[in-house]
Amino acid sequence: MMVTAMRERFWEKYSLEELTLQEWEALCDGCGQCCLLKLHDDETQELAVLNVACRLLDIHSCQCSDYENRFDSVPDCTQLTPELVKEFTWLPHTCGYRRVAEGRKLAGWHPLLSNDAERVHRKGVSVRNFAVSQDDVPERLLEEHIIAVLPMS
Repeated sequence: MMVTAMRERFWEKYSLEELTLQEWEALCDGCGQCCLLKLHDDETQELAVLNVACRLLDIHSCQCSDYENRFDSVPDCTQLTPELVKEFTWLPHTCGYRRVAEGRKLAGWHPLLSNDAERVHRKGVSVRNFAVSQDDVPERLLEEHIIAVLPMS
């Protein structure tokens, strides 16, 4: 894969749709929150967010352990796209993708601004200190791991 230089402060100058693949990937703040399991209740139209992370998430680094092949390993893994950022109302307000889509500035701790990938963890934004792997939670106990219930609209 050819690596090209990212444009200076691209997140302030371009829409999500205009970003290069490298810029898109760099916009991820590394919090791991999008890798938490979610349960959708069709009756109430609510989404329960769990403290249970996808089995591929390295909870310490908050990075996918098999990013290139994640869709083969986890068929229901969702690929975030510029269009889906607006639909995924469950993305945290701290999310770099969500902030740019909403016309807001990146948080000061974001790696693109701080040059420090650990800062997201020190600020308590990442799942490092509370997530457990889905391999450690039997499916029948998932509901005991709900940490938030969000409306789907």
